Amino acid sequence: MIKKGIDVKILSGKDKNKTGEVIEIDRTNNRVKIKGANIIKKHVKTTKDKKGGIFEKENFIHVSNISILKKEKKKETVKQK
Repeated sequence: MIKKGIDVKILSGKDKNKTGEVIEIDRTNNRVKIKGANIIKKHVKTTKDKKGGIFEKENFIHVSNISILKKEKKKETVKQK
């Protein structure tokens, strides 16, 4: 199950083999946003309130193109003599 905050690896696309953290999930379209992956440039027009320009942001990636990285928990072993 994919949850916000877990680490994933990208399996296909321009960011193949990159890893990152899930920052947003769109469950209706089966898509996720991954921190630092699939960066796009967004052109924003200037308004009275906000300054315009070209901004970079993450875009969604389909769930089938990622895999969850399992965090291995280290078990402490006690050596008996």
